[in-house]
Amino acid sequence: MTKQKSRTRRFTKFAAQLAATVFFGALLAAVPFHTAMAQTVPDLGAADSFAVLGGTAVTLTNSTVMGDVGSPGAVTVTTSTVLGTVFPAGDPIAVAAYEDFLIAYDALALELCEFTLTGDLAGLVLAPGVYCVGGASTTTNGTLTLDAQGDPNAVWIFKIGTLGSGALTGTGFTVAMDNGGQPCNVYWWVADAVTMSASNLKGTVLAGAASTFTGGSLIGQVFAKAGVTMTGTDVFGCSSLVPPPIDENFCKKYCHKYCKDNEKKHKKPCNQGVGNGSEDCDPGRSNQGNQSRSNDERGGIPGDPGRKGGNGK
Repeated sequence: MTKQKSRTRRFTKFAAQLAATVFFGALLAAVPFHTAMAQTVPDLGAADSFAVLGGTAVTLTNSTVMGDVGSPGAVTVTTSTVLGTVFPAGDPIAVAAYEDFLIAYDALALELCEFTLTGDLAGLVLAPGVYCVGGASTTTNGTLTLDAQGDPNAVWIFKIGTLGSGALTGTGFTVAMDNGGQPCNVYWWVADAVTMSASNLKGTVLAGAASTFTGGSLIGQVFAKAGVTMTGTDVFGCSSLVPPPIDENFCKKYCHKYCKDNEKKHKKPCNQGVGNGSEDCDPGRSNQGNQSRSNDERGGIPGDPGRKGGNGK
């Protein structure tokens, strides 16, 4: 082989490698990288069904909770409604759930930060990703919007106090979901305490210290290494959202859009007699049987009230 031929072959090989590299680079540029791919959703294990879980205690006052409630420590429920199981202090299920929460908490602590935020979250519109605040986060009278960009599986992870300490505090703080985002795909890892006043938070809260909610609502879950105290707060636990609960009166008062379709299914059949007034029933479920059909379906002529002459009546 001559030197000229050898140089020609080396140049041809180099050109082929260069073309492949350019093509691969262009392919990467054409397909946007989705930051959510780097996120690891924590496995909550036995804690998954819990809406409120405290390490040392849980205290509910004038609150409504959809989901299980428990603690290895004391559990106090006063003038509150719980659509779920209230596990007493030291119950093995609550203890196992708390242990699984600790595992999930430690796993989230290792999650790598993708973006760094200041403590005030008001006015931000954030795509899926892992967001970190080195110290405390305090938001007053502001809204954080989470934009799923059309992906219902989009995940957000917020880590507060990544430099060693930091609390999450909100007053009049609202988290809003946009473009298909789901509240239960949001996670809040907090080094220290969580304090929410008249706020509407969304997501699963994993707190390293006490959690206190006064007024407002939480669509998600709250777990804490210390106590959880809720006063006048509505909590819609993740396990309760799909399928929606079937308790009609509870749905009317608390579930809003989550129970609208289910509420209709569980209404009583109508009597439908003329002059009976509103019966809060589903006309589509009136009894059509020969002996027990509703009083305006027995034939005869209209009367006052009801129909007369139908089926011997």
